[in-house]
Amino acid sequence: MIAPIFAVCSSSLEVNRLIGGETLRLYPFGMQEDNVVYPYAVWQNVSGEPENYLAQRPDADSFTLQVDAYANTPDEVIEVAAALRDAIEPHAYISRWGSQEIDVKTKRYRYSFDVDWIVPR
Repeated sequence: MIAPIFAVCSSSLEVNRLIGGETLRLYPFGMQEDNVVYPYAVWQNVSGEPENYLAQRPDADSFTLQVDAYANTPDEVIEVAAALRDAIEPHAYISRWGSQEIDVKTKRYRYSFDVDWIVPR
């Protein structure tokens, strides 16, 4: 019921270099509410469904995730988004490049993209 985005990204040296440390700053549910350290990224399920069959239980689930990177500078947010992309693409598909903006709430740079992921059960 959850795409393995954290496991995939945490195995990337480049992702760890940029948003790692004692803990990887990649947070689920689209929220980071602890002591904010930039840069960081969040992800959340946007949609999904099981691969249903008439004769058996589903053997895979499909997910669309939204990933948002936040950073202090435009160059830094693009670098984080590119590292996440490079970690994810061997396992799933980037299906949308989203907005690039200054987040109203955080006043930091934000880069958004969507990932389509099929996860065998």
